Amino acid sequence: MSSETLNRAQALAAAVFWGASFVATKAALREIHPVTLIVLRFGLGVLVLAFAVWRMGIFRKVTRRDLVTLAVLGAISITIHQGLQATGLEFTSASSMAWLVALSPVFTAILALLLLSEPFGAIKILGLAIAFAGAVLVVTKGTFSSETLRLPSTTGDLLATASALNWAIFSVASKPMLKRLPPTLMMAYVMFIGWLLTLPFFAMGQNWNEIPRLTIDGWLAIGFLGIFCSGLAYIFWYAALSNIEASQVAAFIYIEPLVTVVVAAVLLGEPITIITLLGGVTILVGVYLVNKPIARPAMSEVRIAGD
Repeated sequence: MSSETLNRAQALAAAVFWGASFVATKAALREIHPVTLIVLRFGLGVLVLAFAVWRMGIFRKVTRRDLVTLAVLGAISITIHQGLQATGLEFTSASSMAWLVALSPVFTAILALLLLSEPFGAIKILGLAIAFAGAVLVVTKGTFSSETLRLPSTTGDLLATASALNWAIFSVASKPMLKRLPPTLMMAYVMFIGWLLTLPFFAMGQNWNEIPRLTIDGWLAIGFLGIFCSGLAYIFWYAALSNIEASQVAAFIYIEPLVTVVVAAVLLGEPITIITLLGGVTILVGVYLVNKPIARPAMSEVRIAGD
C-alpha cells in the first residue's frame, strides 16, 4: 500500500468511526447521563492519545499563552461540543444528528471568510442556500407547519445545528495552533483539558452513581467511542491532514451521515425515510459546493475535522 493510499485509508477510517459514533452515543445515553458519557468516553480517548504521544516521542511543554489557547479550544471542542451533541441525541435520532452535523463545513467556510479572509464566491453562496434547504427538510421531516417548529420536538435538531457551528468555530480557531504543535500533541492537550473541564459537572451531579448500572452493551458503546472515536480517529485524521491536502481529507466527512443512517437502521431500528435521505443528500450537495476549491494559486486552506 502506497503512502498516499494509506493516508486516504486513515481519513476514511476516521470518518467511518465518527459516522458510527452517533449511534453508539444514542445507545449509551439509554443508560447514563450525557455528562457521564463524556467523562468516560474522553477519559479513554485521553489515554489513547497520551500513549500515541509517548510512542511518537513528540511530547513537549507549551508556553503559558499557548496553554490558555489550548484550554479555550478544549472547552469548545470537548465540553461544549460534546455536551451539545450528547444532549441533542436525547431529543432527536442519530440519523438527523449526523445529517445536521454535516453542515459544519458550511459554517467553517463562512467563518473562514470573516476571520481568515478566504474567498467566498457565487458557487459557495449557492451551496450555502442548498445546504440550508436540506437542513430545513431534515428538521421539519418534510412537514411545513407551525407544529413542526414547536419545542421540544425540534430541540435535538437545534442542538445538532449548534454543535455544527461550534465545531466550525473550533476548526478555524485551532488553525494557528496546528502550525505550532504536532497535530496529535495538540489534540492530546485539547482533549485532556476539555475532559478536566467536564469533571466539575460530573462531580456536582454525582454522576459516578450511574456507572455501576452500566450493562455490557453500555460499556461496549463507551469503549468504542473512547478508543476508536475519541482516540484512534483523531490520530488517523490528523495523520492524513499532515500528508495530503486538507480539502481532500475534508471530503471524507461527507460519508459520515451515510454511515450513521445505515448503522442506525441496523442497530437501533431507526427508519430510513425518503425525506431524510432527500434532506441529507441536499445538505451534502450544498456542503460540496461551499467547499469546492477555487482555482486560485495562493488560496489558503481550512482544516475541517469531524466528531
